[in-house]
Amino acid sequence: MSIKNLHIPQRSGLGEKGVTVLAGDIGGTKTNLAYYQATDSGLKVLETGRYPSAEYASSVAIMQQFLSEKKCPKPDRICLGVAGPVLNGKVDLTNLNWDIDIEDIKKQMEVEAVFLLNDLESMAYGLAGLTEEDFIVLHPGNGNNTGNMAVIAPGTGLGQAGLFWNGKNHFPFPTEGGHADFSPRTDIDIALLKYLQNEYGIVSWEKVVAGPAIVDIYRFLRDVKKLEEPDWLKEELAKESPDSAIISGAAIEKKAAICVETMELFVRYLARESSNLVLKMKATGGLFLGGGIPPKIAPLLMQKQFMEHYMDCDRMQHLLENVPIRIIKNDKAGLIGAAWYGAYCM
Repeated sequence: MSIKNLHIPQRSGLGEKGVTVLAGDIGGTKTNLAYYQATDSGLKVLETGRYPSAEYASSVAIMQQFLSEKKCPKPDRICLGVAGPVLNGKVDLTNLNWDIDIEDIKKQMEVEAVFLLNDLESMAYGLAGLTEEDFIVLHPGNGNNTGNMAVIAPGTGLGQAGLFWNGKNHFPFPTEGGHADFSPRTDIDIALLKYLQNEYGIVSWEKVVAGPAIVDIYRFLRDVKKLEEPDWLKEELAKESPDSAIISGAAIEKKAAICVETMELFVRYLARESSNLVLKMKATGGLFLGGGIPPKIAPLLMQKQFMEHYMDCDRMQHLLENVPIRIIKNDKAGLIGAAWYGAYCM
């Protein structure tokens, strides 16, 4: 069952031709690849692979290894969702030292049909390939609402995208809204802003709503606000596990007050920027929380604080209240979107 009121147009007839697509979701931390065949009833996945992005020199190197080790024939099409703005068929990845160029991929992979999508645009297309079981309902809103939709996805960075509603279909489009200026409200927000300005200069929403931001907020509370860091937690953070996962996990289990407060701030900032995104896009059709973090902190987002901060806006509570909000728990949404676009939308 597809998502109610989501309508992404697609070309028909490709399934009969058995079009094959090498799809990729390329992020600063990991690259997911999959080899698909288009059918009239949907995508059929034939092979999948997951690779640490930073250990490879390029996207082509990963794709070549994938095709070789999986023994897949050359695909008819390649479509990659990439973490950065795609301009004239090229992208300089935001959180990874790669440049990707469609023409280079065509030449090296010997495939003529190559497409690049921003990773959040790809995730938005991926909604068409998901079912209700792929979501956690955070707020039901008005299930009969139509209109634009919005996606916000904190992970290594903070991605944002929209789906424009023309009265008949939804058309995904990328944004770089995560790099817009953070807007502090309270004294602690301002103190955090000053702390982050000393670290980074410009403080965007990505600096307070992403995996690295969890660590920065924690350090701010520890070093500036002088919250206690328990010895066991200090030892855990000294290990190689991702610090953000340790902090959020301790907050969910209420094992350390500093972690609880860190995630309270993080959840508030995610709620505020979610509200901003819905208002700017008039996303009455729905808001989707994607990326690596929301599914992992779902117990925190399900608490009343997220909705209270989300609703805390200027005179538009009636609009926000009716917007359905879902967490995307399928971590392959971007990959599915790249495959969907490559198979059915071009």
